[in-house]
Formats: sequence, structure tokens, C-alpha cells
Amino acid sequence: MSDALHQHLLAALTAAPSAPLCVAFSGGPDSSALLHALAQLPMARSRGLRALHIDHGLHPDSLLWTDHCRRFCAMLDLPCEVVRVQVETGKGTGLEAAARHARYAAFTTQLREGELLLLGHHRDDQAETVLLKLLRGAGPEGMGGMRALRPLGHGQLWRPLLALSRAQLRDYLKTHQLDCIDDPSNADTGLARNYLRHEILPRLTRHWPQAVDSILHSAALSRAAADTLQTQWLRAFHALHDPATDSLHAAGWQALDRALREPLLDYWLHARGLSAPTAAQRQQIERQCGARAGQLPCIRWRGVELYIWNGRLWALSPRPEIPSDWATPWRGEPLTLPDGGVLALIDAGLNNTDARLAEPLVVRLRRGGEHIKPAGDAHTRELRDLFQKRRLPPWQRNICPLLYAGDELIAVADRWISARGEAIFQQSGARPHWKTVR
Repeated sequence: MSDALHQHLLAALTAAPSAPLCVAFSGGPDSSALLHALAQLPMARSRGLRALHIDHGLHPDSLLWTDHCRRFCAMLDLPCEVVRVQVETGKGTGLEAAARHARYAAFTTQLREGELLLLGHHRDDQAETVLLKLLRGAGPEGMGGMRALRPLGHGQLWRPLLALSRAQLRDYLKTHQLDCIDDPSNADTGLARNYLRHEILPRLTRHWPQAVDSILHSAALSRAAADTLQTQWLRAFHALHDPATDSLHAAGWQALDRALREPLLDYWLHARGLSAPTAAQRQQIERQCGARAGQLPCIRWRGVELYIWNGRLWALSPRPEIPSDWATPWRGEPLTLPDGGVLALIDAGLNNTDARLAEPLVVRLRRGGEHIKPAGDAHTRELRDLFQKRRLPPWQRNICPLLYAGDELIAVADRWISARGEAIFQQSGARPHWKTVR
């Protein structure tokens, strides 16, 4: 059986992109079989084979598991990098989802340029994934199951074992007498995937021995359908998407067929590192697309605020609470604002941030009632009117940096600058630049 796994991986490596290899190594049975088998292949070692272990810190034995992974890799003469993550619980998504989010965030940051991150998912995992997606109301993309290869961070995520069964990997471990970590959470049927694995799939296969084959066949058909639809919704995405604002044309999106509308929205959100909405939240978005002018509908779910404004869809990460009296002195150095945006003084000629002001200004945020007389304007203007005229998105108005010389407002970020502000910035040879958070 070991020869079968080696042959499978050798064929997979030959067909895969010639790139460095990193195995996501939990120390469990599947990743242990994958890493050990790869270590026997000179082709894999020649591609800089290494292991990456994520310590979630959720189990009292997690440090012992980390030690096990290091010893396992040392036995194979392979480097093992360990990353400890903080799993954010209590946000309504469940422990499984929170741990997965933390794990994949670490994968994304740790993956090197052009590297392939190999995961030990096999055909039984794929069948479980398809069933979970079905129970969550997924369309063709979700029902297509896990992709074998997809972009991730600076490289790609690769699942080379999707054609092999759990039993084949267990046979490999037995043949080579490999010790593995037994994570007790894998037996907890209170978790959705474990319930399917230990309770549902065994019953299905007793009545329908071909159940896994049938599920995977349906997944392949769904994947083919999803890939065909993708050519259509990608074309629609490029027509509806404004790269300058990273927003979508709301009416155009709503007019699409549902089979195109849903994957397009998910693609847009995922490209921004945001999660997709539930079916109920999608319905809310569709209902609110027809909101009257002057309204500002906002649909929220974990980690996302989706606004409908100016006829477009805008998706943001939730903003932190900012004290109303926030203020700080500023001489022109790059300044990180409370929402994560950046205010800097840019030398127009050299396009750098080395310029400094002779005297410090004070940067603060909007408190209400501010006004400014822009250079060249005969009238003093209220910020409210300027924001509306320039169509500054409402969620940016209260986090727009205001620059004061004493008690006088001399600049509203880089949007409006008074005559006094122009003189101050001319003296420094640079102008303010506000980089907003998308």
C-alpha cells in the first residue's frame, strides 16, 4: 500500500506546478501519511519540502502535540515551522469555523512566494464537505466540494490526496508504524463534521454502499457546472465592478440571474478577505437594493458591513469604536488613524514621505459644525455640504482627518485646503495625502 501512495504522489508532483512544497502538518493521521510519503520522494525534497504546524492552543496537550510534530520532522530530516494562533471564539460562528479562520489566516501569511501548501484532505473528507454544503443550502460552487488547487496568499493551496480514501492512508500508517496525534475533538459528535463522519455516513453506506462514490460523482458534475457559470459571472463582474472604489453596481448585480448573482457576490467578498452572507442576508441585500435616495441600508454579518449607497454595493470590515475627542499632534510623518487609514505628507516631486512641517498641526476627527473656506473659494463652506457635494461615502465622513493650526481648520484631509493651509504646505514642499481603509 505504501507503493500505491508513493506512486500517486509521484504522478501528482509530475503533473503539478514545479514549485516549493510546504505540508500543513497537524500531526494527525492524514498529514502524517502525506508528509512521510513525500519525504521518501527525491522529487519532493528537491523542491524544498518543509512542514508548517499551526498550534491553536485549544487543547491542554497542544504543546505536547507541537513537540511531537518537531520530533516527527526531525526523524525525516525536514524543517518544521510552528505558528501559534489565537482562535477568536464567542462571535457566533462556532469553534470549528473560528479555528479554521485562524488556521487559514496563518497559512496565508506564512506561505512563501510561489509555494504550494499541501493539505491531507482525502476523498472521505470531500464527501463530508459536499454533504455539509448541501445542508447549508449551497449552489454549484459549494456542491462542487473542495478544489484540488486554488490560490492562497503568495502561493497556492493543493490537495493531492482527494482521490485516495481514509482507509488507504491508515494502511500506510500501519505499514510504516507511524505514531500520530489523536485529537479527541475528532470524536466529538457535537461538531457538525464529526456527526456526519461518525453517525450519518456509516448509516448511509450500510444502505447504499456506493454512497461516497455517488456523492463525489455529483460533486464533479456540480464543479463542472460551477466552472461553466464562472465564465459568465466573471464577465459580468468586470462590467459591474469599479476598481477605483472596489464597489459593485447594485441594479446591475440584482438584474443578474440568481445562478450568476450569488457566486459573483461571494467572489467579490472573498477577494477582499470577507465572508459570504447567509441565504437570509442575501435576501436582505436584494430587498435593500431598491432603497430610496438618501437612505443608507447596511446589512451586517460576522466581520462584514455591506452598505448600499449611491447605487452601488460597498463591503467593509466593521470599524472600531473611536473616541469622539481623539486628537494628536502631527508634523507630517505617516500617521495611522484610529480606523487603520493613514495620513502622510507627500513630496509631490519625489513622491516620498520624508517632508516635515515647520510647526506641528493637530489632527482630529469630525465632531459636528466644522466649516472651512477652501483656497480660491469666495465662501466658507460647512463640511456637511462639502461631503455631500463631493459624494464622500457616509462611513468615511466621521473618520476623515481634519487638520488644525491652533483653532483654525486649515485642511480636510487632502480634499479641501484653506489659503492658510496652502501656505503652510507650500513651505514644506509637500501636501497631505489620506489613504482610506477599503
